Amino acid sequence: MPGKTISEKILSAKSGRDARAGDVVVCHVDCALGTDASTPMALDYFVAMGGAKVIDPQRIVFALDHYAPAPSRASTQLQQRIRAFAAQHRIKLYEIGEGIGHQIMVESGRAKPGSLAVAADSHAVTYGALNAFGTGIGSSDLAAILISGRMWLRVPDSIRVALTGTLLPGVYAKDIALTLARTLRADGATYQTIEFGGPGVAALELEDRIVLANMTVEVGAKNGVFPADQKTFAYLKECPDARATEPDPDARYSREILIELDRLAPQIAKPHQVDQVSPIEETIGTPVQMVYLGTCTGGRVRDFHQALAVLKAGGGVAPGVQLVVTPASRAVLETLTRDGTLAEFVSMGAIIVTPGCGSCCGTCGAIPGDRVTVISTANRNFKGRMGNSNAQIYLASPASCAAAAVRGAIHDPREIIG
Repeated sequence: MPGKTISEKILSAKSGRDARAGDVVVCHVDCALGTDASTPMALDYFVAMGGAKVIDPQRIVFALDHYAPAPSRASTQLQQRIRAFAAQHRIKLYEIGEGIGHQIMVESGRAKPGSLAVAADSHAVTYGALNAFGTGIGSSDLAAILISGRMWLRVPDSIRVALTGTLLPGVYAKDIALTLARTLRADGATYQTIEFGGPGVAALELEDRIVLANMTVEVGAKNGVFPADQKTFAYLKECPDARATEPDPDARYSREILIELDRLAPQIAKPHQVDQVSPIEETIGTPVQMVYLGTCTGGRVRDFHQALAVLKAGGGVAPGVQLVVTPASRAVLETLTRDGTLAEFVSMGAIIVTPGCGSCCGTCGAIPGDRVTVISTANRNFKGRMGNSNAQIYLASPASCAAAAVRGAIHDPREIIG
């Protein structure tokens, strides 16, 4: 028998059987997240399924992140229902302002090497940065997990993405993710794992890996997973029971892709498709009225530091540009406050939004106006994504977004930072 991929090993362990790609397995779930966008429907299913108690509340977390703060009476009522259920069943609830559920899952150590960590939100693939099998589920799946602690999965085939070299100055993790989107297209990894490997992984910080894992769902992946190394365990700090899961040398892959990091340049995704990617030089000069820094893709401390470096080198925000800053979590906000980053953004006229999903999905935060062109650190740019179908959304790295803020138009960050 051939060896196993990381996904096959994790799902074998969680199902208690020799699981191979294509098998359907029932797995014990280590942790499941529900958001204020998905939990209300899950609670409806919980009742419909005859649920009376949550089998293991310690493995469940709720986060009020999509409507933070609540923009309407209706969303407030949904959040009140979640609070009441969490209190009744002793489920950990992260309140408005604590941040995006996915960021909290990685910060808190709930997603860790070898675990099966899921969320009723597609960007649960983020957890694969920590060597977990992270995947999005539906609200009915979440209800079933509340009742039974288990879920079924078809074990995915895996695509191996080998990374070599190191990124050059002015090129960042988002540029790798967009390069992969251009290579695979939006459906090129449907219900497959993207398993990252190769010597280039060691050159990426954990926050860089989070960006890459997060974006794998944009090419249809079931999850995106990295091997665990010293950087993984340093990030987790206090997870003595975490154990790395490595692929076997003879594991089978459906496809192998090589990305040479030192050959990459800044990339940009054009409206209205995440895989409509080109080198940023092809869009230089396109006027921009709104720059968005945040989301579960680009709202961490490292992202804001990269953006601020470009803003300072370029002399600040150009007239007529609205700069919106949304930290991914309260922990990120507190760090940016302590180190002076937040104050520098404020001095440049930035709008600071409550930690959470913010404008990304158009449910709260700053919504772009008609015919406004946005450049964002987010993961999606389909028509209407930020709450206005008449806006144009480009996706790029924090540095490239900051370069657009400096010039008032799309620009190559390398020309500003030197």
